[in-house]
Amino acid sequence: MDWQGQKVVEQLMQILLVISGVVAVVAGYATESFRTTMLIYAGGVVLATMITVPNWPFYNRHPLKWLDPSEVEKHPKPQAVLAVGSKKKFSKK
Repeated sequence: MDWQGQKVVEQLMQILLVISGVVAVVAGYATESFRTTMLIYAGGVVLATMITVPNWPFYNRHPLKWLDPSEVEKHPKPQAVLAVGSKKKFSKK
């Protein structure tokens, strides 16, 4: 799954869980049944899981382009730069 697909999955999961939660509370309130609330919400969780957990093809629309191993040698990894003058002076008391 690519980065864009992960973002879509996260948003889709949140939307599905909020919608199923609202529907569950409304249905549970209307029927005065906590069991109905929990069953509807559990169904929403299962639905969200079935949609978001598998690596569906539409989550891979923006694949990353990796460098060839020969290209990696031509482009060395950047080195970390240390900040100069950031030393703190400590005094003993």
